[in-house]
Amino acid sequence: MSTPDDLLIDLAAMVESEQTNQMSLTVVVHGAVITGRLAPESVWRQRVAEVLQDSDQLAPFAGVFRGTSPAGRTPPDAGTPSHLHFHVARILQGTLGIPETGGMYRIALKDVSAWTVGDFSYSDK
Repeated sequence: MSTPDDLLIDLAAMVESEQTNQMSLTVVVHGAVITGRLAPESVWRQRVAEVLQDSDQLAPFAGVFRGTSPAGRTPPDAGTPSHLHFHVARILQGTLGIPETGGMYRIALKDVSAWTVGDFSYSDK
């Protein structure tokens, strides 16, 4: 979708303003189905930084997510969101979600071709 859906932008803005992580959403991006919960960008960045900081090999990259990048850029301020920030998210593939425990995904709103409220999961019952 070259022009992001205004309703989806409003949902993303509400997540940003409320600082909540309880909005479940499923999106289609370039044919991939991604399902999970939205998080405010600042919360998402902090969590990614924490995960990177705990890694011997990736710890130097944590600063990029904390806004202390070598380029000196800081995280964007409030305004119209350009991305969705998912946590505990899975890419649905066949009968399973990858990763099983959920991951952290940043998706450009302009790339979402379809979406629905809710978190999908598979059951073999």
